Amino acid sequence: MSDFPDVRLHVVTGKGGTGKTTVAASLALALAAGGKRVLLAEVEGRQGIAQLFDCPPLPYEERKVAVARGGGDVYALAIDPEDALLDYLHMFYKLSRTGVAARTLRRMGAIDFATTVAPGLRDVLLTGKVKEAAVRRDKSGRHAYDAVVLDAPPTGRIARFLNISHEVGGLAKVGPLKTQSDGVMAVLRSPATAVHLVTLLEEMPVQETIDGVAELQSVGLPVGGVVVNSVRVPLLHPADLLAAEQGSLDREALRAGLEKAGLDAPDHLVQALAAEATDHATRVALEERGRDALAGLDRPSYELPLLPDSVDLAGLYELAEMLKAQGLA
Repeated sequence: MSDFPDVRLHVVTGKGGTGKTTVAASLALALAAGGKRVLLAEVEGRQGIAQLFDCPPLPYEERKVAVARGGGDVYALAIDPEDALLDYLHMFYKLSRTGVAARTLRRMGAIDFATTVAPGLRDVLLTGKVKEAAVRRDKSGRHAYDAVVLDAPPTGRIARFLNISHEVGGLAKVGPLKTQSDGVMAVLRSPATAVHLVTLLEEMPVQETIDGVAELQSVGLPVGGVVVNSVRVPLLHPADLLAAEQGSLDREALRAGLEKAGLDAPDHLVQALAAEATDHATRVALEERGRDALAGLDRPSYELPLLPDSVDLAGLYELAEMLKAQGLA
């Protein structure tokens, strides 16, 4: 059973290098399992989704990229700020996205100017497109997507990216832009949204996750779960880990183990193995301290293993099943 049954918009963030795009893609597959329809969106222009699903670069349109377990469909969308601005102008000012005026704006660089000089506007456009997909309904009145997953910017700027009402305050007090930002914030701050944070059991990602949770909460954005990615299983028993960390590992036992395996056990090899065991034990202890720190956040936590090879589509399905089994989806 899902820990977030009422959430329809899952925002996934994390420090760079933690695997947030991989987690977002796996979460989309998990949410789509059993016949659901899910949209996976990205906003950073990296085409990370296309790389993971081994498909051509995504255009500014929703395109099916995978079939989940049980027949569900995952669609993907790369949100471009220029195209999102044309959508905005079409929505509020009836400007054709393909007409002469739009082409003139592109040729003059006005769209690039608007989205670069006014960064708050850029975030309104990106989040506005995500919000539109999350609330869109078909002709029968049903939601177009059962869930939307956003591969969002890194933790260091996620609160500013999502807290667009603060940015728009300096751009517009009234009018369509203010209306749009208010509508987006209503969805982002609602129980239908959760911001999940991806981390590694390393000092800097753990601290950035803790800081990110505090910042999100300070601006009233709903924090979801914490996904600990690339978890490695300890290779030694707890007693041996403690002995290795303290530098008191039984070297004669190491020698006997090597000899039992039919290997030579010279002193330099035994010492090298003991040193490696100490390094391993130190890392495991650091990871446990990271777990303890994350537990203090009092948020649901999920763990994904370090896959032996680079993540491919089969790996995404494997991670998706783990997320579903643990209750994130």
